Amino acid sequence: MLNVNLRKESSLFGKAQLSAFVGGIVDYLTMLLYAEIFNVHYSLAIVAGGIVGAIVNFRINKKWTFQDESSDGTSQLLKFMLVVIGSIFLKSSGTVILSESTALDYKYARIIIDAIVCFGFNYTLQRRWVFGKSA
Repeated sequence: MLNVNLRKESSLFGKAQLSAFVGGIVDYLTMLLYAEIFNVHYSLAIVAGGIVGAIVNFRINKKWTFQDESSDGTSQLLKFMLVVIGSIFLKSSGTVILSESTALDYKYARIIIDAIVCFGFNYTLQRRWVFGKSA
């Protein structure tokens, strides 16, 4: 029984990380577009990227990662939006703090902060709270 649960949890974790990676790539490229092409301050570009990446991530998680067809998704979407708001705040403020305090380029600081937020915040809340019933 433990082996089956461990396999299921490992599979969900892997799928969630792949989904987060795809959403993260969309997020990061959107950030670069706004910051580097449109000259928007990187902290605001992170917000724009976070919104676009979150939409991609939610759709993949609902349909593929957690295979949740049990509801129309309104409740999950509201919960997901709260997680995204927290995630964007952590990524934006964390990137600014790390970049400004270490003189590290924001693009590299963002990757470091993303890794921390992804594993420590996003996955846990999505797995247990947003998609908890079906997972």
